[in-house]
Amino acid sequence: MKILKLKDVVQMTSIGKVTIWRLEQRGEFPAKIVLSPNRVGWIEDEVSDWIASRPRISSQQEVA
Repeated sequence: MKILKLKDVVQMTSIGKVTIWRLEQRGEFPAKIVLSPNRVGWIEDEVSDWIASRPRISSQQEVA
């Protein structure tokens, strides 16, 4: 099991820190884990599974 830092999650998902925080607050993104009083992280497999669960857009659909 690998633990990701926030910058790694941002790079892996291509979404910003604030968006990650908002999605997590709404229960729509994997919850972070507390590693120490000043450090949190995300489990890589959970983030990868979240990415894989995202809807795919066909070539005929447009991003809103």
